[in-house]
Amino acid sequence: MAPASPIDRDPFADPITSVEQPNHAVSSTLAVGRNASLTLATDSLIVLDEAFSRRETFNCCGLIPTGPKTTRAIPFYNILWAELSEFDITIQYAQQTTKAVVRVASVNYEIEKSGRQFAASWVSQLLSHAYGESQSRKRIKVLVNPVGGKGSAQKSYTRDIEPILAAAKCEIDVERTQFQGHAVEIAEKLDIEAYDVVAACSGDGLPYEIFNGLGKKRDARRALSKIAVVQLPCGSGNALSLNLNRTNSNSLAALAVVKGIRTPLDLVSITQGDQRILSFLSQSFGIIAECDLGTDHLRWMGSARFTWGFLVRLLGKSVYPCDIAVKVDISTKPEIREHYRNELNHRSPPEESRGDNEPYPSSSSEEGLPPLTYGTVNDPLPSNWTLVPSPKLGNFYCGNMPLVAPDTNIFPAALPCDGFADLVTIDGDISRVSSIRSMLAVATDHKFFDMDHVCYRKISAYRLIPKSDGGGSGGELYVSIDGERLPCKPWQAEVHRGLGTVLSRRGGLYESKGVL
Repeated sequence: MAPASPIDRDPFADPITSVEQPNHAVSSTLAVGRNASLTLATDSLIVLDEAFSRRETFNCCGLIPTGPKTTRAIPFYNILWAELSEFDITIQYAQQTTKAVVRVASVNYEIEKSGRQFAASWVSQLLSHAYGESQSRKRIKVLVNPVGGKGSAQKSYTRDIEPILAAAKCEIDVERTQFQGHAVEIAEKLDIEAYDVVAACSGDGLPYEIFNGLGKKRDARRALSKIAVVQLPCGSGNALSLNLNRTNSNSLAALAVVKGIRTPLDLVSITQGDQRILSFLSQSFGIIAECDLGTDHLRWMGSARFTWGFLVRLLGKSVYPCDIAVKVDISTKPEIREHYRNELNHRSPPEESRGDNEPYPSSSSEEGLPPLTYGTVNDPLPSNWTLVPSPKLGNFYCGNMPLVAPDTNIFPAALPCDGFADLVTIDGDISRVSSIRSMLAVATDHKFFDMDHVCYRKISAYRLIPKSDGGGSGGELYVSIDGERLPCKPWQAEVHRGLGTVLSRRGGLYESKGVL
């Protein structure tokens, strides 16, 4: 059977049991004492140590001893750092202790003085295998939201995240946010020459603030291309980490950041009134916005509050009248599938996919945000747009990432940097049975996408004009931008290809299943 492709391979799988190891040249093996050696295999470090066989191990029930095992496979993805001192070599790695937790572990062996020159070369090879395309020893500004995760964000950072970043020799500068909007101020004043990454130890609210803070800088385009924004999930909504790291685990996300590959990300300019903000995740109006913002008083229910909010509005068959004008680029589902396949099959190196938003190498650049091709919401509607009345709209949901929550794949055709946003619209007068089927289908591969009543398009801009500021199920209408509330007034959106930067596991792809 052919080995798994790099896209499908589990980086935590034991390569000894899953991949046939080839014969290795002598230069890939470092002898460490009479009875031990370290070998650079295909995708792992193989530790051979006869001392392992003298440590009795047990099966999963903890009752019956297992046979002796003299080897240990450590995937290169899990290798954090390796150091050679005068007398020994120490390798630190992330050891998986449960399905959702990794902890720092290490192996240490003495090195003969006569072999130090080869050992130094071997360590260099190991680190090259361990980091590949990723930058090692990242300089990270960590922002901790002290109220995130029901007040446990600081504890989670200290226990689960910091040890991994430290073991990987990252340069860490930690700051706690003091109030809502503080991260905007921090990012706006950030010395972008001093850091490679800004990490939000929070939910999705802090990344939203960081992107907008960088967007306020005089050299906004350069700042957004140079600084990678990442999430160390410590909140109720962790979509950024779910999509880029395949996890909402603190420690697994920390490992993913250590090994993350710089990836351009489309950002969306939102204009409303006289303000312009950036959106990295989604914009919603209708039932989704109400389920998010209109159930804030039910946070004690956890994620169940969204289901409760949906069912309450479903029973009332709520509609949200508005006028919508959209710049549609790909209008049919077969064409969207073809576009998705083409992007996957002809991927450019991540930094080459930014389009017109190339990094700005000059530190003196004062290029702000890109100009708006279609103007603002205050300008006349572009001549090639048509304003369509939507008196029975049930849901308007525009997104840039597939997963809005675990197992909730609303936008399966979304890509990090294709220059488009994915727009889903659904009428509010469909049957209650169809609505319930829609809710259940988002957890199943592509069923939601393929439903006849789900209108799915690839777009580059739109304008939405609510018909009133009241009339939802609670007498109030909501506009949600990345989970943050905006006034229920007209707004306009425009996609900027590759304007932002994040770190991802695969460079240019999300971690969810797409519409193949």
